[in-house]
Amino acid sequence: MNTTEADDVDLTLTESAIEQVKKLMARDQRQGYGLRVAVADGGCSGYSYKLDFDNQQKPEDLILERNGVKVYVDRASVPYLAGTVIDFATGLYGGGFKFTNPNATGTCGCGTSFSA
Repeated sequence: MNTTEADDVDLTLTESAIEQVKKLMARDQRQGYGLRVAVADGGCSGYSYKLDFDNQQKPEDLILERNGVKVYVDRASVPYLAGTVIDFATGLYGGGFKFTNPNATGTCGCGTSFSA
C-alpha cells in the first residue's frame, strides 16, 4: 500500500502560477474549487500533464495547500510529479503553465508531454 501523505508531495507552484489559478477561478466563478494536477498516459512523448479545476476530492487524491490554493493530486501521479515546479509565464506569442520536472527524461515541443 502506498503510504504517501500530502506533506510528502514535492510539488511547487510559483507565485505567478498561484496568482493565475486564482484569477481563472475568480473569472469562472469557481469559489470552493481547487486545482487538479495529474499525469496521464498519452501525448507525443508518452505522458502528459493535466490541469483542471475540481471541487470534489476523489478517494485516491492527496490534497495539498499552496498559498491559499487547494491542489488535488492522485496518488498514481505523485511519483511522476516529485520535484516538479509549475510556473505561469507570459510571452510575445502567448503564455501558459510551464512544467519543470526533474523526472522527465525527454520532452516535446508542446510543453505538456514528457517521457520518464
